[in-house]
Amino acid sequence: MNREEKAKFVQKTLARYIPNPKIPLNHTSHYTLLIAVLLSAQCTDARVNQITPLLFAKAKTPKEMVKLTIPQIETIIRPCGLPKAKSKAIWHLSKLLLEKHNGKVPNTFEELEALPGVGHKTASVVMAHAFHKPALPVDTHIHRCAKRWGLSSGKSVKQTEKDLKALFPPRSWNKLHLRMVLFARQYCPARAHKKDDCPICHEI
Repeated sequence: MNREEKAKFVQKTLARYIPNPKIPLNHTSHYTLLIAVLLSAQCTDARVNQITPLLFAKAKTPKEMVKLTIPQIETIIRPCGLPKAKSKAIWHLSKLLLEKHNGKVPNTFEELEALPGVGHKTASVVMAHAFHKPALPVDTHIHRCAKRWGLSSGKSVKQTEKDLKALFPPRSWNKLHLRMVLFARQYCPARAHKKDDCPICHEI
């Protein structure tokens, strides 16, 4: 199979195994999604979903969040890892949302990536799932699988994102990234990976 044929096979297989992908981070608004995605850096979605209800019980809007102190936020989110950096980012981005965006989460990459603690991947998730705009966030799962499945030889997530965007139509990106993440966790893990147990690796 060439790369285009592999892409078609992957897309078909992912749709069969993960027909209705849902974002695994619990949220109730654009703002709570943004905070949940920020907290998920180097942390499992399951852990984030345990911590966000505690945080959002105290503050689920930028206005409420800036009333907390950074140490208060840090104490709550500590189990998610990187508590000092994440608590500062959460407080300062909340302040910036109030000052520059009327308390609303902006809907452009440029504005999102200008917020403290918000990189391209976080911005991509928010663009895809808050605003339903075509975006293809590449995390370690997608980076790994794209290489294993011969869809990219990128040494960086940036190159992998570029390669995948060239292979798949924009209308498919939002579901594709969720399907790849969920499929990778279940069938194509980083550790103890067995080629014959993965419906894609087995065929490609």
